[in-house]
Amino acid sequence: MNIQSAINKEVFIPRDERMLVAVEVRRRKRKRLSFLPTGGQGDYATFICLSVTNKRPPQLLITKVKRFGGSSNFTRRSQWTVDQLRQVNGINPNKDSPEFDLVFDNAQDQWVASSAAEKCIFVQILYHACQTYWDGKAGKLGKVGRQRRMSLDAQAGPSEPPGPRSRSLQARRKSYAPPRQAEFVNCQAKLTGEACTMNLVIYRCKAFFNRMKNVMAAKQGRSPGRGQPGQRLPGGTMGSVVQRANLALGERGEKLTRAEDKTVELMHKAQQFADTAHKLALKYSK
Repeated sequence: MNIQSAINKEVFIPRDERMLVAVEVRRRKRKRLSFLPTGGQGDYATFICLSVTNKRPPQLLITKVKRFGGSSNFTRRSQWTVDQLRQVNGINPNKDSPEFDLVFDNAQDQWVASSAAEKCIFVQILYHACQTYWDGKAGKLGKVGRQRRMSLDAQAGPSEPPGPRSRSLQARRKSYAPPRQAEFVNCQAKLTGEACTMNLVIYRCKAFFNRMKNVMAAKQGRSPGRGQPGQRLPGGTMGSVVQRANLALGERGEKLTRAEDKTVELMHKAQQFADTAHKLALKYSK
């Protein structure tokens, strides 16, 4: 069982929630937290998780989870709703980078993910989950608002003169506003665009290769009888194979991204051509 499955099983399933994505992070600027039962810098691992409740209406939640050194259990520390999220800062809109910021109503955290691919996966899933959540919430509020306006109009009557009652009804009509959405700034367009399914697959592959390299490096560091003169490390060949595969995957990802951009451009041109042909057909049919 991988870490994300373990977090989902231990932290979210008992709370009737379903985890969508998790990313392991560390702070860019470490805070002094005297109340934590840890002393050293590497005594715990931090994960930022995105989950959704199974109840109706569903709630989208961002949770900070920690696993302390010497323990296999995960501890839920802080949790925010997406309605409290104000900004997601991708730091660098021009290239993949592991840094990102999350700004809430009552908190602001500056994080560095375990890899740029892990951060891109998290931001991409968070963006589309937020869009789905806000679209559904706006549609529900619009339906409720229309029903409430109809009931208020029925209460006001067809020809009620202006007065305190009508002014209060108008104020109540204006109180139904769409939900305030968080802004995604300094994020690459391929993370927040529509044609990004292939990018998500590429980032998942990159994250998998990064985890493989980390596991292999940790195993080589724990092996006591290796590294003597005249001996060839068995893991060296595998590490070079993984590195070459990672580079090839990156080049393939760039080619696919360019092809995707070209496809979108051709779609726009085809749509413009179709619109022009339709206008001409309407013009000469009269």
